[in-house]
Amino acid sequence: MTMLCFITLPAITRAQDTTTTPGVRLGLNYAAGTKPGVIVLPAADEYGDDSLRTIVQRDLDYGDRMTVIALDQETLQGLVPPLGGKINFPLVAKFGAALLVRMTQTNQGLHVAAYDVGRGQLLQSEQFLFDRRDRDWRFALHGVSDQIEQWVFGKRGIAQTRIAYVNDGLLRIIDADGARTRSITTGSGALSPAWSPTGESVVYTVLGNSGTQVEELDVRTGRTHRISQIQAGLNITPVYQPGGNAILYAQGTGNGTDLVLANLDSSGARKLTVGKGTDNTSPSYSPDGRQIAFISGKSGQPQVYIMDADGSNIQLLTPYTAGTRSYRASPDWSPDGNAVAYEQQNGNFQVWMIDLRDRIPKQLTSEGENEDPSWAPDGRHLVFTSSRTGEKQLWILDAESGRARQLTHNKGARLAAWSPILANPEVGTYSQ
Repeated sequence: MTMLCFITLPAITRAQDTTTTPGVRLGLNYAAGTKPGVIVLPAADEYGDDSLRTIVQRDLDYGDRMTVIALDQETLQGLVPPLGGKINFPLVAKFGAALLVRMTQTNQGLHVAAYDVGRGQLLQSEQFLFDRRDRDWRFALHGVSDQIEQWVFGKRGIAQTRIAYVNDGLLRIIDADGARTRSITTGSGALSPAWSPTGESVVYTVLGNSGTQVEELDVRTGRTHRISQIQAGLNITPVYQPGGNAILYAQGTGNGTDLVLANLDSSGARKLTVGKGTDNTSPSYSPDGRQIAFISGKSGQPQVYIMDADGSNIQLLTPYTAGTRSYRASPDWSPDGNAVAYEQQNGNFQVWMIDLRDRIPKQLTSEGENEDPSWAPDGRHLVFTSSRTGEKQLWILDAESGRARQLTHNKGARLAAWSPILANPEVGTYSQ
């Protein structure tokens, strides 16, 4: 398979902050159980659909932790007078804002300040090295949005992530806000992508004349190499071991399908399951690497099981009653380790999750047919394939609020995998 070339470009970095008020406590003061309102001021005279302000507002909105308050230009100018005038905090508060963000373009890049409106003082600020002439400046700006969430909530946002998926046999990548998408393979036959822990590479299945093979793609160079060593046969649903040193995938034989763990150089391959006529596929590691969720048909119908990372202590995870028709597949362990998302067929396919503490399943979707969930790094958002618009597209769901938004607009998008946070300047910056 011929691969496209990639160009690594500089992304945003932080310079030393010299403006933070000494003694200011990090974190925002707002009522528990509410989403604090935020107003983002324009950077200089920037307005319109592609402005820095518009992108940051959208990122904070999609994070689902804040309520973005969008004001017109005249009103915004009344909040902060020109030439460095003082912020009118009482007026800002009347619009329902708990946070005010001001971005100023400088010779060094972009200075960003976040203000606690209730206290009327600076919460935090930093100087970011930023150049809009860079090809991937949008992705760099997403890092600013994520840092704002870090200041307020103590947890980084997910704007600086990407989602790999399959469309027309090509492996593609799209930014988490849906603004940019591009193919990273040519030809056809790509299936089931999964990101490495660092986001530097993707492992996936390639469908060819001799069956399916597992390959790894270095997203910095575009180079690939094969992981599976069987010349012809079934090798599917690969994932990285949490340390990134090995690949776990399903390998089919004449006597079922088993989970096989192999080093990145393809050496030391060993079976973790023994199929004995059944199929064991779609593995997903717990964040600590100690357990694996996977699909097995050993009960007669595909169900979600968990086992220890060495293949021992296999347990049925999803409730199942013999004689009752049910089909569960595509498990994905949440980054916080508390839940496993999966798809379930009772009529149409829907996305469910099961809490690992009480083992109570919860249905997350109901509109259309919904499949193949993948968690975001924040452990609250999921990307999945949905037919709710009449054709298969990728959608993103906030599992806490139930809010859903469409991500892709190209028919047939499926098999999505959410990347880790790509905060390293040399990770995840691709050419068109």
